Amino acid sequence: MGSKWNKSNLMGWQFVLLPSALILLFSFYPMIQSLLLSFQSGKGNVYHYVGLSNYARLFSDPMFKQAVLNTLLYLVVQVPIMLMLGLVIAYFLNMPGLKFKGFYRTAIFLPCVTSLVSYAVLFKSIFAVDGILNRMLMSIHIIHEPIAWLMDPVWAKVAIIAAITWRWTGYNMIFYLAAMQNIDPSVYEAASIDGASKTRQFFSITVPMLKPIILFTAIISTNGTLQLFDEVVNITNGGPGNSTMTISQYIYNLSFMYTPNFGYAATVSYAIVIMVAVLAFLQLKVGGEEK
Repeated sequence: MGSKWNKSNLMGWQFVLLPSALILLFSFYPMIQSLLLSFQSGKGNVYHYVGLSNYARLFSDPMFKQAVLNTLLYLVVQVPIMLMLGLVIAYFLNMPGLKFKGFYRTAIFLPCVTSLVSYAVLFKSIFAVDGILNRMLMSIHIIHEPIAWLMDPVWAKVAIIAAITWRWTGYNMIFYLAAMQNIDPSVYEAASIDGASKTRQFFSITVPMLKPIILFTAIISTNGTLQLFDEVVNITNGGPGNSTMTISQYIYNLSFMYTPNFGYAATVSYAIVIMVAVLAFLQLKVGGEEK
């Protein structure tokens, strides 16, 4: 018995040994190296340890502060809108009498599988001076001359938020839709017999029962927004005047656009890690999950 168990155990380790080695090599080793790099400074391959100097620099770096404020603005505005839209759309698509459910679900989820670069370029053309948005507004006489949306600090942020919302709402919708289909229909039937309206059922039954899924989507959406890069680079390139630049773009600029400073770039990267961890912890606390 013991011999069979040892053989089975050894065979199991043989299966997981290579994947574990690859994870250590390509995930954990770079993480440790980047952490060590965040305590160094220099140019090219010549680095020297500077202790906590890079971390102290974060608090006096105006560009980093601007990038953090921009990123947090996207987070505070876009994530709640996207989650609420996904929840409402999933609720309607889960209605028993709705026709063409498959078509609607596919159409709303389809933006999630589009290329990040291609859809960002699409939104850049929509909000361009000669883009379809200006043409449509001028055709119905809301504006009389084209607006340079992407050259205005406020409207440029709106364009980025609209792009992110368009792409990721369907992604969250799928989670909510799958969770709603696991809710026993008899719960809604009982609520209807008691006289509860559809709106009351949504807020008193659907939302509370989807609480773990809502918490999960909030955490992954927060994580994704804090690492926002492709949309900003391809739509506004951080402009005008760094008013839309995110933390991830700032890391890219520190590494490849400005005089390369990989040590400080690694420090800014770990600032994102800390922010993600803190916000995820707060969301878990606010969500009231005990498990």
